[in-house]
Amino acid sequence: MDFYKSEMSRRKFVKIIGATGALSAVSVAGVTGCSGSSSSSSSSSDSGSTATFKLGGIGPVTGAAAIYGTACKNGAQIAVDEIKAAGGDVIFDFNFQDDEHDPEKSVNAYNNLKDWGMQILTGPTTTAPCVAVSAETNSDNMFELTPSASSTDVIGGQPDADGNVSTPRKSNVFQMCFTDPNQGTASAKYIKEQSLGTKIAIIYNNSDTYSTGIFKKFTSEAQAQGLEIVSTTSFTDDTATDFSVQLNDAKNNGADLLFIPIYYTPASLILKQADTMGYKPKFFGVDGLDGLLTLEGFDTSLAEGVMLLTPFTADATDSATQSFVSTYKKDYDGTPNQFAADSYDCVYAIKQAIEKAGITADMTYTDICDKLVAAFTASDFKFDGLTGTGMTWSDTGEVSKDPKGMVIKDGAYVSM
Repeated sequence: MDFYKSEMSRRKFVKIIGATGALSAVSVAGVTGCSGSSSSSSSSSDSGSTATFKLGGIGPVTGAAAIYGTACKNGAQIAVDEIKAAGGDVIFDFNFQDDEHDPEKSVNAYNNLKDWGMQILTGPTTTAPCVAVSAETNSDNMFELTPSASSTDVIGGQPDADGNVSTPRKSNVFQMCFTDPNQGTASAKYIKEQSLGTKIAIIYNNSDTYSTGIFKKFTSEAQAQGLEIVSTTSFTDDTATDFSVQLNDAKNNGADLLFIPIYYTPASLILKQADTMGYKPKFFGVDGLDGLLTLEGFDTSLAEGVMLLTPFTADATDSATQSFVSTYKKDYDGTPNQFAADSYDCVYAIKQAIEKAGITADMTYTDICDKLVAAFTASDFKFDGLTGTGMTWSDTGEVSKDPKGMVIKDGAYVSM
């Protein structure tokens, strides 16, 4: 059965209703009852106010990638609560849906949020679900700002290694995070500038869009920077349990730095297996490693000295970061990672753009989208947040901000 075709008639129905304004409470209840709302959704309601914008969020709060979605949900909620407490003309009613890092479930979540009356989407959290959902938001002309889905396929319009554009630009979709190519390029430059390694080995997931996108740009930029890559090996989601072949290849070729553009779960196994075989190179990763220190059952001493590039560090001394970290610890009993910070920034950036463009909550989501796109891409729009200052967006949907180098010391992330 074709999932997307089976959903088509209901989506068209909701779009027609959405164009006339917000659904009444009765209508929302009726339609949502038919679609089946996610049991792990979260909503902070203030729907009695005419100045309230309905903001949706999507990400995994259950399953293997739950640490990412939970962080995004929590970070956005803090921003929503702060904005409401501060008063003003912009207030958000926030509803976050669980997609379990599954593209089909993410599209279901998107449709549930449309049934609810969503006007703006922040998310989805992870790449594959966001690629699927961004196709839907583009068709609907719903403004979408993802905190952490970094593939160029999310925004579209980006050329591949051969200069071909396979996915057209989705003009309604923007990213708060770095794109995968930018992470690969920045990593190679950083390793070269800081003289972190002379012989580089790479282990990447060739079944994952996120990992392969970073890998391709890293190898290209490493060559331009004069870095010597002595070993390149890969794995798939189905083989992400035994990395002895990859590690032995790196070790036998004398690699003194191992670049791992992957998520923290397979990275934890690589660190453990490298330690068991007595192989101790430097390890360097990107934002997917964020979450390593909170992985249940992982010996964090194995991560000592691991380096990564990220736009946020919780130990920063500026007042905005300290306030956010303090609130996060109080409300959620943990230290926020970059996903939480990116999500927090998404809400405030949207608020700033709403105010700049004079958008009101009684507008249709399509009109809101057009005005937000114009605001975000305006030459005079700059946003200062936790993950960067003077952030701007081009009409490609990419954000411009500087990454920060971090290293794990004594079980904590510390700026390099």
